Amino acid sequence: MQPDPLAALAGRRVGAHLPLAGGMVKAVDRARAIGATCLQVFADNPSQWRRRAAPPADLPAFRQRLIEEDVLPLAVHGPYLLNLATADETIWSRTVETLIAELRMAAVYGAAFLNVHIGSHRGHGPEIGISRIAAAVHMALEAVPSEDGAPLLVLENSAGGGDGLGGTVEELAVIQDAIRRTGIDLRRVTFCLDTAHAWGAGYEISRPEEVDRLLGRLESELGPGRIAMVHLNDSKAGLGSHADRHAHVGAGEIGPIGLRHLVLHPALATVPFYLETPGMDEGYDAVNMERVRLMLAGEPLPELPPAAHHAKGARSRTPPS
Repeated sequence: MQPDPLAALAGRRVGAHLPLAGGMVKAVDRARAIGATCLQVFADNPSQWRRRAAPPADLPAFRQRLIEEDVLPLAVHGPYLLNLATADETIWSRTVETLIAELRMAAVYGAAFLNVHIGSHRGHGPEIGISRIAAAVHMALEAVPSEDGAPLLVLENSAGGGDGLGGTVEELAVIQDAIRRTGIDLRRVTFCLDTAHAWGAGYEISRPEEVDRLLGRLESELGPGRIAMVHLNDSKAGLGSHADRHAHVGAGEIGPIGLRHLVLHPALATVPFYLETPGMDEGYDAVNMERVRLMLAGEPLPELPPAAHHAKGARSRTPPS
């Protein structure tokens, strides 16, 4: 096993969302080659409702390699089509059905987390949207008991705006309370902090004092330890723009000072960080992991070539609300 190149700098688990199209075991090897110590993947096509009927043939080898190389915890990112908050019965029913399938498949993958976007009420109002979220979470977790090895269901903050829910700390707290009132054990439901989304929602996390303020508010409103994972992304979008456009680490509007303070924050000492930066299958996975290492070491980040800013994945990852 190779030494962890991040351990001497921070002792944090920092990894990336990597594609599995080139082979599941190869994805783990790639993670270790770029210095990643955790991994996020899609278990199936993120843009289709249809889910695979059976796990991939090389899944056992994938799980074994994750353990051998200590690339853990594994997170599975749910499909983008899910909308927990919709009042459309057809879409909501498909969302719940797909969420149940994803929870079961993520358990087979050995994932610690199933990360999903919260969704949009699409004009029906936050109160109705939040009640739909709570009902969807309740139905899905009731269908997949924790005894079956189900991962934590991790709800991701949004950039806000339009009819999207989960853009503010206060709204996340209302969503959590609505889920609690269904009788679901909140130990099965946690949250992901996406830095690009927080920036788009108006949290000025380029400044260390604002990082402290945001994390303090999250703990105050949600309770201690409610952030299970972080998506470590810079942003091409303006502060408070409600836009979701990811940028390379330290090369966007947030910048390295705030991101470094976040990664090294004692409140997140045991929380894994996953990059969702552009061009992860174009070689920029290694580039961004190196930028994380430089950032944590307090060293200046090199200028990126112009082509880097047009790499795949720089546009919105969240369906429009």
